[in-house]
Amino acid sequence: MKLLFGFWQKSLTAQLLSWLLIALFASQILGLAIVWDYMQADLRGSARAELSSRAAAVARLVRTAPPTLREDLIRISSTDTSRFWISDGRPVALESWVQQAFARFEVPLGELLVASDGIAFSSMGEESQLPAGADAEYFLKGATWTVVPAADRAELPVMVRYLDFAEQNGAGVIVPFDDGQVLNAAFYKNLAPSIWRTHLPLSLALTAVLVSLVAVITVRRIASPLRQLTQAAEMLGRGEAVSPLLERGPEDIRRTAVAFNSMQERLHRFVVDRTRMLAAIGHDLRTPLTTLKLRAEMVEDIELQERMLDTIDEMQAMTEATLSLVREETSVDPTRTIDLAALVESVCDDLAELGQSVRFVSSERLNYRCRPEGLRRVIRNLIENAVRYAGGAEVRLVVDPSAVKILVEDNGPGIPVDNVEEVFAPFFRLEKSRSRETGGLGLGLSIARAIARQHGGDIILAPREPGLQAAIVLPG
Repeated sequence: MKLLFGFWQKSLTAQLLSWLLIALFASQILGLAIVWDYMQADLRGSARAELSSRAAAVARLVRTAPPTLREDLIRISSTDTSRFWISDGRPVALESWVQQAFARFEVPLGELLVASDGIAFSSMGEESQLPAGADAEYFLKGATWTVVPAADRAELPVMVRYLDFAEQNGAGVIVPFDDGQVLNAAFYKNLAPSIWRTHLPLSLALTAVLVSLVAVITVRRIASPLRQLTQAAEMLGRGEAVSPLLERGPEDIRRTAVAFNSMQERLHRFVVDRTRMLAAIGHDLRTPLTTLKLRAEMVEDIELQERMLDTIDEMQAMTEATLSLVREETSVDPTRTIDLAALVESVCDDLAELGQSVRFVSSERLNYRCRPEGLRRVIRNLIENAVRYAGGAEVRLVVDPSAVKILVEDNGPGIPVDNVEEVFAPFFRLEKSRSRETGGLGLGLSIARAIARQHGGDIILAPREPGLQAAIVLPG
């Protein structure tokens, strides 16, 4: 059940189909509830009109037939749902008449149609039409004398009496003859069957199947472009090259694809323009920096000359680092599937061979789609920072249902909480000496976060006791 609910939450087809079927069933049930009473009333009216017409026909037949044939004519006029008999014209109580009708319906039609000489007129109706366990009390439920509209009286005399019994599932007609006898006609049929015994369940099932087919086709037609849009957006978020989407489907979906293609084109154009601008600035800065360096070498004061050259070298290094940061943010390396655990372990092994204190906690094989070279640089940067400032690092790979985390943990002094986000700013350094030997230029974490975000992930720094945990969080 939990799996089905999870699938229902994730699937647009399942949700739309479920709501359509719920609406269909609700409308059918509501409509049935509204018309069911009218249907039952029409059926009962038709049954009583038919009983009156049949009683009139049998009465005419009995009047014209010889007295010796009356019993046989009455017997063979019975059907599965009707019984006829002749009695004297004395007034009869309602309950007594209903009990007589029940006694005749208890006899199966096949036995009723057997002639006095033992020859059967018909083989139909071998079983009684009464419900299982029915008795005279069942027929007496709702028994009452009634009035039948003139339109349903057929050609019966004015003195005809009508009655209902068995909760209006049965009806009776008493037709008087001129000789003082009366013709009794009784009809019984369960006119309120269970809905599951009618054609409605089959009709509802066929309608549900047709609606489901149409809904599935329609939703797939809508969901297919949306699925492609989702995949393209995810790839774009990871920094991968995305081909323009096909602009197809309904107008709203097509306009969404057009907007996505336009957005992707604008982003690409913006990045290219910015890269060109920064590359031009970096190139143009090289000439004045070279000129300054030549002029600084002509300074006679050796101490001043060294300080000037150091400043120029630092400016040149910062310029090159800025261009490197821009290239990392805009580069689109080939994306492929690799064993992420093996990649992390290889970085740790390389640094350990260089004499650095790095330990990798082994984990299971994990196939992951990424840009390996960029990710290798991120992992290496975080490990080198941990070794530089804390003396060592422990690296683990953790897989969550929604993310993949590469954790680099150390036992060093950590980073103040107020500076956790500032350290990602370009050229920001906790070490204030500005010496490249002790702290670098302050671009390592900026580049590392840029690469992580190209993969759709991020780098999160969290204090621990003691030390710091640096987590590369990648989408699962």
